[in-house]
Amino acid sequence: MTAHQPAYLPWLGFFHKIVLSDTFVLLDDVQFEKNSFINRNRIKGSNGAFWLTVPVKLKNHLQKKIKDIRISNDSWREKHLQSIEQNYKKALYYKDYIPFFRDCYSRSWDRIAQLNEYILLWLFDQLKIKTRIFRMSEYDFTSKKSDLVIEICRQFDANTYVFGSLGKQYAQVDEFHKQGVKVIFQEYQYPFYTQLYNTFIPNLSVIDLLFNEGPNSMEIIFSGNIKKDELEK
Repeated sequence: MTAHQPAYLPWLGFFHKIVLSDTFVLLDDVQFEKNSFINRNRIKGSNGAFWLTVPVKLKNHLQKKIKDIRISNDSWREKHLQSIEQNYKKALYYKDYIPFFRDCYSRSWDRIAQLNEYILLWLFDQLKIKTRIFRMSEYDFTSKKSDLVIEICRQFDANTYVFGSLGKQYAQVDEFHKQGVKVIFQEYQYPFYTQLYNTFIPNLSVIDLLFNEGPNSMEIIFSGNIKKDELEK
């Protein structure tokens, strides 16, 4: 299994980690992090990569959980839609995916976690991801950091947990082993794929891949990276 904070238009490695797992927990009940990927991500334009940021109300955000963070206004919606339309209108699969974004950005969103989950579930469908998804806020977890992950693993009877590469900074691997949980640290290798605007740029939102590669996207996400069956050996 694995877990991660809700992310806005996540990058490719986010989905690789999820597909390696049978169960995915959205960490919506942890502290909001300013300048993180919870409310922003990058897409590509003719002048290079640039950020799409959803404005959120940051007053007392250090005391707020992600699930409680409110979006501050509606003005961003038109800007994000126009940015996607203008920069991907020449992409091969533009017509297949743009209707979703037109619908998504026509709606008014109250909380960033709700917006992120709505987009994530659509992305699961497009990428044909079958991993079970749960919200942390639906449970009564009380631990922090590495202990929180162990508590989540116990809740879902997990025998393997997939960390991102940054997990090495805080994961208490010995404690996982005592609980009978194998620890995997993802080392994601960003794959090359067809992009617009000449020079290839890595580490963009997955929508850059979708618009350009369409149904080939999941195969590309795993290109050069460990597969689930290899993980289980």
